[in-house]
Amino acid sequence: MPNQDRQHPAFYAVLVTLVFMAVGPICLMFINSFKLDVDILSGTSGLLFMPTLQNYETALCDVLPYEPDHLEYCSLKIGGSFTNSLIISIVSTALTLVIGCMAAYALVRFRFMGRDVASMTTLAVRMLPPAVLLVPVFGLWNNEFCIDKDSFVGELIRDTFGGRGDICLAGTHSGIILVYIAMNLPFVIWILQSFIVQVPRQLEEAARMDGAGPFQVFFLVVLPLIRPGLAAAAIFAFRIAWNEYLLASALSDRDTKTVPILIVNNMSEFNIEWGVIMATGMLLAIPPIIFTLLASRQIITGMTAGAVKG
Repeated sequence: MPNQDRQHPAFYAVLVTLVFMAVGPICLMFINSFKLDVDILSGTSGLLFMPTLQNYETALCDVLPYEPDHLEYCSLKIGGSFTNSLIISIVSTALTLVIGCMAAYALVRFRFMGRDVASMTTLAVRMLPPAVLLVPVFGLWNNEFCIDKDSFVGELIRDTFGGRGDICLAGTHSGIILVYIAMNLPFVIWILQSFIVQVPRQLEEAARMDGAGPFQVFFLVVLPLIRPGLAAAAIFAFRIAWNEYLLASALSDRDTKTVPILIVNNMSEFNIEWGVIMATGMLLAIPPIIFTLLASRQIITGMTAGAVKG
């Protein structure tokens, strides 16, 4: 009988291969981030090389309290781009969860005409690739959704803050956040629907009998029970917003560009600083890892909240 419980050796071989495919590129990027470009391009150093923090000093030159000796000019402004990425990712994730959980609750609990069509449409919209939305969104954000400089608001902005006075969504944090909300919302609604369906209606009815209003039922009864779903949706939305490049590159400007755009802009036709790119990539991976670990704790807490001692 014990021999029947043992897995086939092929299972462990496949498992090791998958782990190597997932962890291998990260380890390679981590090792190369401590190499000079000469060592990376030579391909002969392997694991035997003199590690250096020069790449990280170059990547963080605008936030370090000292000036690195090997740099004459700090061209890589990661501090502002890092802040932009945090603002856009956190705000878009929070708003997506707020709108998504309410929309999912309405689609599950309320009966209205076209409910099934609306539910399927939200998921079908997610199937559109971002490249399809690039041209129309760029045109709308630059032309239609603008405050004209000749209007009262435009004149007030021009007199108060200077500049031309006209404001468009392109080149602003708000414009990028709105796009990410629209991009992540369908999948978040789809995820949360599967969690809300599992909440017993009897709990909501008992809360109403105790005098709770609709909002109290939703926020005090339903939301605590779907906390694992909220954490899973938050991880998905945050990672997409943090790593997205195509739409952000078209809608951002010098003051609102994110870290992925900074990494690509650091590459040129004649000079590619591979060590700096590897170091910036490692720095780019830190916030999603921290966010995933924090959200995963909520998933585990929600799964074990109803456990009792037997």
